[in-house]
Amino acid sequence: MNKILLIDDDHGLADLLAQLLELEGFELTLAYDGQQGLDKALAGNYDLILLDVMLPKMNGFDLLKQLRLKKQTPVLMLTARGDEIDRVVGLEIGADDYLPKPFNDRELVARVRAILRRSLITAAGETALSDETTSYEDLTLDPRRQEAYCNEQLLELTGSEFSLLYELVENTGEMVSKEALSEKVLGKKLMPFDRSLDMHLSNLRKKLPERKDQRPRVKTVRGKGYIWLP
Repeated sequence: MNKILLIDDDHGLADLLAQLLELEGFELTLAYDGQQGLDKALAGNYDLILLDVMLPKMNGFDLLKQLRLKKQTPVLMLTARGDEIDRVVGLEIGADDYLPKPFNDRELVARVRAILRRSLITAAGETALSDETTSYEDLTLDPRRQEAYCNEQLLELTGSEFSLLYELVENTGEMVSKEALSEKVLGKKLMPFDRSLDMHLSNLRKKLPERKDQRPRVKTVRGKGYIWLP
């Protein structure tokens, strides 16, 4: 059973979401302020964290920053509809995805399952990626552990960043469309003005060491997709 930590100061909404997700087969833990949420996130082992932005004692952004110093637990941020800047900031500091409030119950469940799938864990115990370790030039990718090494140094990647890197490396030298990456990596169709994929790639680029030949690792084909350069 997948364990989810829900951090939201709206007690009524949190209780309703807990009932919904428990009916879907998830084990829920609730926290109603940022400090309590951070303490529980660091002390426990959760498969996913649902994190509201506006929280007492510590807002969702500060909580996520503190969490990412120690853990890479997948995070789905809950943002106010129309607050584009909140979504961008959340992705920049390590959120795996965001969902604007108010949201449809089915969409929430679908996003949760998509994130868990790409974390290689589902209620059915399926794996989304191969169990075989992949090596390419100075990179080694271990899908089972969701770990990536560059020159034998571990890279601190979120689940979304690892999945994006894996898909690009597996298709080295070929353009992978943004539509395909959005569905494979984020588990959702690419929508107009959705910058999630771009932000994950930007974060990934910052975490990858420079190549010895100084060439970029990833080429952007404007409006179409990305190429992992051989």
